[in-house]
Amino acid sequence: MSVTSKEVLPAHDAPLRVAVLVGSVREGRQGRAVADWFLAAAATDDVLDLDVIDLAGLDLPLVLPGWGGTPSPAAAAALRDISPRLAAADAFVVVTPEYNHSFPASLKNFIDWHYTQWQAKPVGFVSYGGLGGGLRAVEQLRLVFAELHATTVRDSVSLHGPWSGLGEDGTPRDATVCAGAVKGMLGQLTWWGRALRAARAERPYAG
Repeated sequence: MSVTSKEVLPAHDAPLRVAVLVGSVREGRQGRAVADWFLAAAATDDVLDLDVIDLAGLDLPLVLPGWGGTPSPAAAAALRDISPRLAAADAFVVVTPEYNHSFPASLKNFIDWHYTQWQAKPVGFVSYGGLGGGLRAVEQLRLVFAELHATTVRDSVSLHGPWSGLGEDGTPRDATVCAGAVKGMLGQLTWWGRALRAARAERPYAG
């Protein structure tokens, strides 16, 4: 899904390329419904170009190559389309549930298959699940992305029951409050995305 302006804009004003990662691969998951709701809420922002990467459509091995090694043919095939899209992104939004006070193993595996693609870019979060709304998963992901030289934005979108949890269709029960949270998070993500994009263009990140 893309949301772009028809105008030809200067590079610093070009739509921000945001990769939206759907982190859950569990059977019966609500992650895709949550992601679709988020995309609809974000579609009103014409400065974003949204690219959805659903981990359920990937088959990444758990075994990573050794330092300096090359991925197996199966891993290389799985990464051939995805890795360039991460590299091209200016920012990321991670849609994640909370599993046992943390985030899904599928999401950690996907993150670990990449490194430079995350560097000097902002990350926002949409989380869901239980009374905590996935916030413990988000707090742990902040530590992971800090190690990868990414910048996580302060505000996140948290869908937690019973107040703003998910209905049977996977959309928030309190759509107004949650839409406001999306607007706030994307405002921060857009600011950081533009600032870091300009910084990387002026001086490549050497972390």
